[in-house]
Amino acid sequence: MRVAFVGKGGSGKTTLSALFSRHLAHSGAPVLAIDGDINQHLAHALGLAEDASFGAPPLSARTGEIKDYLRGTNPRIPSRDAMVKTTPPGRGSRLLRLLGDDEIHAHHVREVGGVPLMVTGAFGEEDLGVSCYHSKHGAVELYLNHLVDGPGEYVVVDMTAGADAFASGLFTRFDMTFLVVEPTLKSVSVYHQYRDHAAGFGVPVAVVGNKITGEDDLLFLKEHVGDDLLTHCEQSSFVRAREQGREHDGLESHNVAALHRLREAVDARTKDWDAFQRHAVAFHLRNAAAWANAATGRDLAGQVDPGFRHGPAALTADV
Repeated sequence: MRVAFVGKGGSGKTTLSALFSRHLAHSGAPVLAIDGDINQHLAHALGLAEDASFGAPPLSARTGEIKDYLRGTNPRIPSRDAMVKTTPPGRGSRLLRLLGDDEIHAHHVREVGGVPLMVTGAFGEEDLGVSCYHSKHGAVELYLNHLVDGPGEYVVVDMTAGADAFASGLFTRFDMTFLVVEPTLKSVSVYHQYRDHAAGFGVPVAVVGNKITGEDDLLFLKEHVGDDLLTHCEQSSFVRAREQGREHDGLESHNVAALHRLREAVDARTKDWDAFQRHAVAFHLRNAAAWANAATGRDLAGQVDPGFRHGPAALTADV
């Protein structure tokens, strides 16, 4: 299952992405975390020292090589230049298993705090004034488009803040989206905006209240969020201690219970490969018409393989 954490900047989505990833990994579940936020703090939230190097290239640094690998022998994609971030897989494409024995995982995954992690890459000086951060998400979108995750496997993505996630079709690549909401009017405003955008595409969203300090905070969220409130996390001395580089006994019992509730919600979802592929094709055709046809000099609608069916069965047909 693929899980996204979204929310207003500063809401704690990176912290919750890290806590949930560690929770899954410590249970023995196969899990991969991906840092898709412009601030690239997930590795440090997982325990990497602030002055330490992650030790693997970001996905955005090898987008061309990733395209070459994923297009495989797909005759609809003759070169990396003909492949864009939304290009869906077809017959002949190389499909991926979570943490499989392939060059993408080998090059880009490193373990931090017991959690396998990939990073999108930071926004550098060479990008200033000439590109948007969402261009770096191309490799993440291609990865998720070509991934066949199985039962009991998890991908956890720390997404960009606010409604920025809707700048690409990446927001439809998930089985569950957790919207992290603080008990403030600004955070609730982001919730309404994200919920309304997601509803138009049938994207499931559940709210995780965060930084709750008392009954008044919880009542505020219940008033403004209603039944979308799945669970909540209390203000955590454990998290604050880790942020300050101090030792702490462990995460508070209420917050541990909240992580269990998140996993229950994810596990209750039914994988819908047909919907996943429909969204992938729809956003590819939309991007092709909007910019990609002109950028590549090709009609990229021809990259859609009508005979391809995504999911576990496609792995046995993949050659």
